[in-house]
Parts: sequence; C-alpha cells; structure tokens
Amino acid sequence: EGSEGVPTEERPRVARVLQGTELYPGETLDDSAVALPPEALLAEEEPSMAREQAANAGVLGVLAAQGGAHNAPTSPFGSDSALGRDPMSSLGALMGDQVGSNFGFGGLGLIGSGRGGGGLGVGSMGAYPEPPFEREAYEHIDEVGLRLVAEHPLSTFSIDVDTASYSNTRRFLSEGRLPPPDAVRIEEMINYFEYDYAPPAHGAAPFSVHTEVGPCPWNSERRLLHVGIQARRIDQADVPPRNLVFLLDVSGSMGSADKLPLLLSAMNLLVDNLRPVDRVAIVVYAGAAGLVLPSTPGTARPAIRDALARLQAGGSTDGGAGIQLAYDLARQHFIRGGINRVVLATDGDFNVGTTSHGDLTRLIEEQRQSGVFLSVLGFGTGNLQDHTMETLADHGNGNYAYIDTIAEARRVLVRTAGGTLVTIAKDVKLQLEFNPERVASYRLIGYDNRRLRDEEFNDDARDAGEIGAGHSVTALYEFVPASTTSPNAANSVDRPPIDPLRYQGERAPSAEAASDELATAKIRYKRPDGETSILLSRRVRDRVVPSGELSPTFRFSAAVAAFGMVLRGSEHRGSATFDSVRRLAQTAIGRDPHGDRRELIRLIDSAEALGPDATR
Repeated sequence: EGSEGVPTEERPRVARVLQGTELYPGETLDDSAVALPPEALLAEEEPSMAREQAANAGVLGVLAAQGGAHNAPTSPFGSDSALGRDPMSSLGALMGDQVGSNFGFGGLGLIGSGRGGGGLGVGSMGAYPEPPFEREAYEHIDEVGLRLVAEHPLSTFSIDVDTASYSNTRRFLSEGRLPPPDAVRIEEMINYFEYDYAPPAHGAAPFSVHTEVGPCPWNSERRLLHVGIQARRIDQADVPPRNLVFLLDVSGSMGSADKLPLLLSAMNLLVDNLRPVDRVAIVVYAGAAGLVLPSTPGTARPAIRDALARLQAGGSTDGGAGIQLAYDLARQHFIRGGINRVVLATDGDFNVGTTSHGDLTRLIEEQRQSGVFLSVLGFGTGNLQDHTMETLADHGNGNYAYIDTIAEARRVLVRTAGGTLVTIAKDVKLQLEFNPERVASYRLIGYDNRRLRDEEFNDDARDAGEIGAGHSVTALYEFVPASTTSPNAANSVDRPPIDPLRYQGERAPSAEAASDELATAKIRYKRPDGETSILLSRRVRDRVVPSGELSPTFRFSAAVAAFGMVLRGSEHRGSATFDSVRRLAQTAIGRDPHGDRRELIRLIDSAEALGPDATR
C-alpha cells in the first residue's frame, strides 16, 4: 500500500525488509546503502560513522536507495523517500537527526531505543546511534559535617529562595535518570514547597520566624531543629506597577522543544496576567543583542504576543551584550516605588562576547545598584549551565528557577509571581548561636554554597539573598544533644583533635547557658531600597516535640531533606532510604491544593524504581 515509485520487482523484498525478515549481512543495496555484518554492529565506531551507517543500513536507507530522494514531507515511499536529513521531513524527525533524537533510532528498527512522539521504540537492526552530547555544568557541593559547638558556636548563612534544583531533579527523574549529585541542592528542594507558617503581624517586621525541635528521622540519637521564615503576603491588587524587561536567549542552542518553544508558551501565560499599570519590553540576544519590543503597556497584549510569535532560534550566544541592553532599557523606564526587573530566560550557554563568570558577575553587581534586580529562568537539557545562572541571579538581587514544564512556568510566572518579582527584603542573613550546655555538635543541612563567615553577619557591605512577598525560607539543623551518652553520637565529629592552646584557656559558659535555651536565632535584613541592615532576634527553647505531635510542616520538610540526601548518596543520610522517606512524606501531605506534595511521592517512587545503579 502506498508504494508508488518503488519498482515492481523490488516491492516483495522491500516488504520483507520492513517486516524484518530480510536484510542479509553484506547485502549491497546500492553504493550508499550497505547492510552491516553482525560483528560490525558491536564494533566501536566513530560517532559520525555510526550515524551514517545507521541511516544507510536502516529501513529508511533502503527506501532512499529505491527512491533516490531524502525529503519526505508527504510519503515514505518512492521518490518522496526520507533519510532524515531535512528538518521538515516527517520521517526525518523520526530519525532524530533534526529533533534532538526525540523518537530515536530505535523507533525505526535500529539498535537502541528512542522516546518521544507519543511512544517508545526499541530496535535491533543497524548501528548503534551516536550518544547524546552532555555538557551540563553544576558547581561541586562539599557537604559540611558536624561541627563542635565548643569550637564553632555560630552558624551563619545567606537565605536562598531559589527553587531550580527541585524542578531540575524532577526533569532528570522524568527522563528515567538519577540527577548528578551536585544538581541536588537540598535547601532549594525544601524551599520549593509552601508551608503553613503564620504571617507576620500587621505593622511588624516583613517576616515572621518559627522554630520547632523534634527527633531526627534518620538518626535516633540526634535531633532536628526546624527554622522557618514567612514573608509578608500581599494581595494581587496591591502589587506595585511592574517595569519588566525580558531578556530572551534565541541562540541556536535554544532551538529544541524544551527551550524556546516552552519559553514562548510561558511568556504568553504572563501576558494573560498583565495589568494596565505594567510595562513589558523584550530584548533578544544571539550573535548580537536586539530590541524586539520597546517598553509597552500591559494593555497592548496583541502587540506583545505578535513580538513573541516572531522569535526563532539561531546563532551563537552573546549574553553579556544582551544583559547590558536590557538593563539600559529598564533604567530608561524606571518606576519609582515599583518593580523594576530584568528577567533572563536562557540555558546559560554563553559562548561569545562577555562570557567569563567574573565579567558577567561584575556587570550585574554594578547594575543592581540602580534598583533594577535580575531574575533568571533556566530552560532545556544537555547543555544547561546551572552554575552560571545561579551565580547571575545571586549577584543580581534576584532568584533562579528552572522551567521544565508549562505547569512549572505557570507556578513561577503566575501562581507565585508575587514572591518571584516583589522583593520585600534584601541581603537577608541568618546566624544561630548554639548553647554548649544543650548542644554538643550540629550540622546545617544544605546551604553549602550560601555559608558566610561569622563576621560577615554584621557587615552591611556583604551581599546576601533576597526574599519576596509570600515567600517562605526553611532551614534544618541536625544536632547532637549535649546530654547524649551514646559514644556513637558524642564522638561523631570525624576529624583529628586540636592540641590544647598554650596561651588561652577554654571559654567559660555564661549565665544564660544554664537556661532552657537551645540557641539564639538572629536575622539581619535591609529594606528593598535601604543600605542599613535591621536586626531581629529570637530565643529557641529546648522543648522537644514527640514524633506523634510534630507538625506536618516539620515532617514534610524533613522528608524532603532526607530525599535529597538519599539522591545525593550523602554520607550523612544515616538510616534514610527511599522507602522511609516516602512513609514520612505520606504522613504530612496535609493541605495540598496544587498537588505539589503528592508529586513528591511520585518522584520518590521513580527514584526508587531506578535503583542505585541507574544512569546519572
């Protein structure tokens, strides 16, 4: 059927080939289509040779030999046969040459498998496909173990409201892979979720502080201190006017479906929620930066959509030039008392122009002084430059989110847009002082790249994280009580001892050490337009809540932390397993209007199914 163009005498053989009953080793179809002997199928091949041999040996190679053409937008047979070298070719797309192996060679009867196009194809004929080129970049995470309170009574760090690590981890698990250990930042996984913290009292500080102490789920000889900060929420009607400049990466690396097409769909969600007082501009960058849409009022939605519809990917990436143009535009239309922000959407693959991390960081640090902040939205797979994007957002007084689905785009740009775009406090730092009479040693879970030197807490020149309206920040400390008699817990700081000092004695505890205080939590923050920090302080009582009475917030955040440690293969995970993490999370689903917590259960199931030897 549909075999017009195939010579009559060749149709039975082509039919047998398509049925998999004929393609003999060494059989010559013509000069360009040669079937491979079995031993050649298992041989190590150059990637380019493997792809060419796959094309020639596979079914489409047979069809190309019969029809003599490579382009098949309409028919797979005869003169319209396809070899998969044209992006407009329906069968070419199936070959995966032009669509990122979305279906894969396996779908056409070649060795290997391909997912996409609505199904999974597994084949056993032809050559092995060229493996995907992976160049994603993550900063190494050096987990810090327990620290003795006698030597390190203070723990100081910058808050982190980024959520990219969780959605990126979800992407890996959805692809059937475990994430690289350094892609799992536990604090971002915890802070992805909403928690039931009471908001601050009206007229008080911009956020409230909550603490809870309970047993440690993965080590029965230790305890867990939960610290939660809840930022003031604002009604949508009270959101200040927004001056937004979207800086969109349209370089060649953004061509796949999970990059520019997803980005444009996400942008259209935001357009639906623009108000008359809002203004939007669009700058693009590839080989050069360009203005696609000048600053336009939110009422001009058709013009904004038309500008988005004209975008297409192509060229190399000069991110530095685009950032400079976007900041210039934001300053030209600066709204005093409003939200002035550049939103960078990219895979982070800067490869021309201002490409060094140092130059980009200095450029953004200079620009934030003008009151224009930076948020970063990450897209795509294969070449995601995670560390670059996180660094830019941190130094631009903004946040970093990773968009893996249109649902995530809605969460970031619509559902939680208040926290994403409306900064209520900047340079927010936390410092906990532990009571040596109550705590022998402690460990901050996560925040490994957010730690500060103790003296930087009072240094207003030291940059730290920002918190947006409605955002919450959660930090967990695992600690060994000073009253612990178990040698396994008391001697858990694994390092050589320090010799006694000759000229100084041990510090004597103060009178307050005899109280029931476990620790003192201090917070420094600045108002969005301020340069002098404000100090808050709260005492944490040593009152351990029994396991059966712990809040769902405590239990769920602990489950997320344990999930992150198991995913990372952390040496600090204790007895935590995917099964124990699932059971703990299931007890704390609570109110889950958007299904985020139930989704975590599914991800735990996926990770457990992959097993410890799964590809990372």
